[in-house]
Amino acid sequence: MADMASFRDAVTAWAAGGPEGPARDLAERLSVRTVVLVEGPSDTAAVDALAARRGRDLAAEGICVLAMGGAMSVGRFASLLGPCGLDLRLTGLCDEREQGYYVRALARADAAPQDLFVCTADLEDELIRALGVARVAELIEAEGDLRPLRTFLRQPAQQDRTAQQRFRRFFGTKKGRKIHYGRVLVEAMDPARTPAPLADLMAGL
Repeated sequence: MADMASFRDAVTAWAAGGPEGPARDLAERLSVRTVVLVEGPSDTAAVDALAARRGRDLAAEGICVLAMGGAMSVGRFASLLGPCGLDLRLTGLCDEREQGYYVRALARADAAPQDLFVCTADLEDELIRALGVARVAELIEAEGDLRPLRTFLRQPAQQDRTAQQRFRRFFGTKKGRKIHYGRVLVEAMDPARTPAPLADLMAGL
């Protein structure tokens, strides 16, 4: 049975030079109407976790959260999925430093650049600020990562960084850790303190 993961896989294969047919067929069968373009799987984990907390099934609503494998790919995906391709509504969540890539890509694809939600620094930075460093430290301990965190914090390179910067770096030191904590941090968050880019994205879907 086809699901939204199948559509994501078909689009990724198409963007890499594969056939268009499978993606177009799945878009029709799954009634896909909107694609949220994000940089990587940790962003997908956070968006999916927030949707679940709000009782929403994005796939059932025809919404696909698509990790592109890097912001530099946004032009390719926007051209395939936007008005010039599958004619789906495009929106996006990106880091501040990647905003220019998204704006230019959406404009070239005749999509709406205003449907773009920008994180200060990055999504991890937004989540850490919303929770506070003390709460993030508690969550890291609860997830069994206190020992590797302490080892990481002893590194000379970390001494001049703020606690917030250290946590951001720590999440990226092991494969899969950013994805894991993208979900953990969102699930632990007071809904009233949801970072504006995430809250605005969800409200617009």
